[in-house]
Amino acid sequence: MTATLTTSLDQRAEGRALPASPLISCEGLVRIYKRKGVEVVALQGLDLHVDRGDLMAIVGASGSGKSTLLNILSGLDSPSAGQARVAGHDLLTMRRSERRRYRLQTCGFVWQQPGDNLVPYLSAAENVAVPQRLAGHRGAAARQRTGELLEQLGVAEAADLRPAEMSGGQQQRLAIAVALANRPEVLFCDEPTGELDSTSAHEVYAALQAVNERDGTTVVLVTHDPAVHREVRRTVAIRDGRTSSETLRHHTGEGDARHAQEYAVLDRVGRLQLPREFVEALGLRQRVRVELVDDHIEIWPQAQAQAQAGAAEPSPTEGER
Repeated sequence: MTATLTTSLDQRAEGRALPASPLISCEGLVRIYKRKGVEVVALQGLDLHVDRGDLMAIVGASGSGKSTLLNILSGLDSPSAGQARVAGHDLLTMRRSERRRYRLQTCGFVWQQPGDNLVPYLSAAENVAVPQRLAGHRGAAARQRTGELLEQLGVAEAADLRPAEMSGGQQQRLAIAVALANRPEVLFCDEPTGELDSTSAHEVYAALQAVNERDGTTVVLVTHDPAVHREVRRTVAIRDGRTSSETLRHHTGEGDARHAQEYAVLDRVGRLQLPREFVEALGLRQRVRVELVDDHIEIWPQAQAQAQAGAAEPSPTEGER
């Protein structure tokens, strides 16, 4: 058995050209924490590129580094080394004043806990007005923007209600409206459905899809929700502080049917992480044999490769014995 990796020839055949200037670009991103005198490496050379207008999810086991990555991209944390740029902002050298403008105008953020996104003693409409006021937007234009967002997110009927008077799904959709108040270029969501039932979670995903399709807002979310694979076009898995694999979905041409294809992620120096289920299925350990065959690469377990090599050796002739 072999593991076969397709090259970029397949992407070109499907008409997907690599973007010249991605909205989000991370190269060799490193984040090291110090806890009780011990260094903890949360990200170790992570690479990631996100196109403008993308709708994607970042998934991974607890401790894989996905929340650290989201905190860095949203300006809540700073990287230790590497490169990270979002909409032209260098997150490694960003100063405090630029960081404040970045978080107010360039990106929006939705936390897992609805209470962390909303001011409890303000109405829904007043919550949406807060970030606009902080950005200096007031008057009729701001009120119109508030009304539009409440309508688009399906919570217009709750405009005068306080968060405690709303359902969990309504609160989270209101949180999205708050995050979109200043028309950010990218919306970051940290476990936006973690506290919701399946019906409310689907409503939140539908709201994010509508925002992405209607306004072209780039949406990046971190989640443990297994249902996310059906809700986004691109899923990036992180393992041990690095991007390990991607799943891309595209229309097959038959109604709303989508076809999914999994890709291993190749970093800038040619390293990749194979999907764990492939490694386990083939018993890959330590060394593997790699062979270029026409337009793809074949990877063989060491034992099988040695067995094949031995079988391929010609038997010695009488004169050679």
